[in-house]
Parts: sequence; C-alpha cells; structure tokens
Amino acid sequence: MRKIAVFTGSRADYGIMRWVIQRIQESDGLTLSLIVSGSHLSAAHGSTWRAIAEDGLVIDHKIHIDLDDDSRLGIACTLAAAIKGISEVLERDQPDILVVLGDRYEMFAAAQSAMILGIPIAHIHGGESTEGAIDEAIRHAVTKMAHLHFTAAEPYRQRGIQLGEAPARVFNVGAPGLDNLRRLSLMARKDLEDLIGIDLGPPLFLITYHPETVSDDDPAKGIAELLCALDAFPEATMLFTKANADMHGAAVNERIEGYVAERGDRTALFPSLGQRPYLSALAMADAVIGNSSSGIIEAPSLGTPTVNIGTRQDGRLRAASVIDCDTNEAAIARAIRDALDNRAGRTVVSGTNPYDQGEASGRIVEILRSVDLNGLMNKRFHDIPVGATQP
Repeated sequence: MRKIAVFTGSRADYGIMRWVIQRIQESDGLTLSLIVSGSHLSAAHGSTWRAIAEDGLVIDHKIHIDLDDDSRLGIACTLAAAIKGISEVLERDQPDILVVLGDRYEMFAAAQSAMILGIPIAHIHGGESTEGAIDEAIRHAVTKMAHLHFTAAEPYRQRGIQLGEAPARVFNVGAPGLDNLRRLSLMARKDLEDLIGIDLGPPLFLITYHPETVSDDDPAKGIAELLCALDAFPEATMLFTKANADMHGAAVNERIEGYVAERGDRTALFPSLGQRPYLSALAMADAVIGNSSSGIIEAPSLGTPTVNIGTRQDGRLRAASVIDCDTNEAAIARAIRDALDNRAGRTVVSGTNPYDQGEASGRIVEILRSVDLNGLMNKRFHDIPVGATQP
C-alpha cells in the first residue's frame, strides 16, 4: 500500500488541499498520513485543527511550534524548530511521497526535511509569482526540492520547466481549492448570520489583510490606510479574518481589533471563519478586500469583485473581476467604490477564471496513485536553450 503523507500548517493551505486529502483517504491503494502543525494548533489563530477532525479526517501527527515571536529572528527560529519536529515524524513514518502546498515557511521546513531524508516531494501551486512576499523565494525553492509538480495554470507550468524541472513531471491541473465550490453546499444568509451573530446587511465587505513581508515599510501603515479607507463606508457590514502567522501579523491583527471595538455591531473579526462559512460569506459579499490569494483564485468563480491592495499578489494571473490598487487610503476607497458601482465580478461566467479547470484534486490523486516511484528521486536539470520554445 502506497503511503502518502500530507503536511498542513494553516487554515489557508488546508482549505485548498481539503479534497486532495479526502480523495487520498478514500483511494484504493493509498494510505493517508496527515501531519498537522503551525497555526492549526494555535488558540490565537482559531485552533483550526478541530475543523480538520470535524471533516472526518484522522490527524496522524501534530507538531507544535512556537508562533509567539513574529519578528524576522523569531520566524527563523520557528523554521528551525519546525524542521526538527517534521524530520522526526517523517523518519518514523517513512511515507512514499510527501505532499506540500505553496510557499509558507512551514512548508519550506517540511520540504527541507523530506529532501534530506530522501522522501519524494509533490508540490501543489508551484510556479506562481507573488512579488510582495517572501513566499516568492520559498515557493521557487520548494519547486527545486520537489519531484512532482501540480500547477494551477499553464503559465505556471511553463515557469516550473523554466526553473529546470522535467516537463513530464510538471502537471497543469488547475487550483484544487476551487473544488470546494463544487463540493460544498454554501450557507443561506440567515444561517450564516445565526452562526456568527451579526446582521449581514449590504454592502457586505469580507476583508483579509496580511503584512507585505518583503517591504521595509512599517507593517502597521498598510493596515492603517485600509482602515481609514473603510471609514468612507459607514453603512457597510465588515467581516475581517485575521492575518496569517507571518512576520508582523500580530501588529496587523492588533490594529484590526481596535477598529472593530470602536466601530461596533456591524463589524467583526474572526481568527478563522471556517471553510464553509468563509466561502458562503465570500459568495454573499459585495466586495472582498485586502491582499489574500482567495480574492485572486476563489472570488472570481463566485462572481464577487476583488479589491486587491498593494504588491503581495503581484505576478499572479487575474480575472477581470480583480481591481488592483495602491496601499494608500484614497486609492483603496476609490477601488471599493468601483467594485460597488459596477459589480465587476458579478459578470464573471464559467471559463473566465484562469485557475478553474475542474476537479483538480482528482487529477492530483490519480497521479500520486499511479506514478512510478522507481527513479523518482533522481532529478536532472532540464535545460532550455536561449530563445527556444518550452514544451
């Protein structure tokens, strides 16, 4: 029986990989080993490991890491501790393949551990570019450590090959997080209101803002500009979700907490809404605001316009419903008005989301099930002559 280990370190990557994990668990010929770490195990970030268990998945390993210090040195020390904990689990578990997603430092730790231990790595959402975050460097580094690549669009497949990966090992499957929209029944507005205890009257804003981790700017400045811009919409209902456990994420969350306390009843902040409530709110929202990848990848398929702030998502493909703006108050307010005035995302139809190719999770799991493990660890750099067309 082929054992597939999956590492998840946050609500974000679990939400994207949920149906990949579920399909591995249900697949004949595969055994799932689920490794949970990072903010999943943090009360401050919502203890989101509980949502995994509620989805009927067995958590095989929990690796606790200290997330209290979100300075650069603190993150570096957390990374070192994560490598130690993950390496010990992988050495005991001996999976045939380790699945990781994207670009967070916890994933970087998991990939380094597997590489040194000689465990093949399958990487989801590689080849993308996000110029406003250290995620950019981590993502490409994980690509070079990995042996199988599942990209979300053809340009990202081409970039993986450009990085020297063999074309036969780089698969364009689409974004697996979109499988949630096909498989989950979204909540009615009244049901969501009852769950979170707030009236969701229009206009409804769903807001997530993360620090720009490669910027030298004061991390509090960007969130301050956003909050000032939101003051121009006193009639709006605002649902905030907390920033990731990134560098300076605590400072961002502290500013939001103060804003919510001052504004009162039509504003709320959640460590994590949970997958189904979050997607339901995303579908109902008049605009999704901030710099989260969900505004780039999921929101267009739901017909919700996105106000994408700053450079964190620079380099990613965009649907027509995404409105980009600078990180100053006036630009943000203007972009929100544009979203409300023309309801840009409401005109999105099937086929216009560049990440949606249908049932990515099924394609990923079939490749994990059928790929020949013999020689998988052996990699050769795939050279592309200057000026040549890529495969």
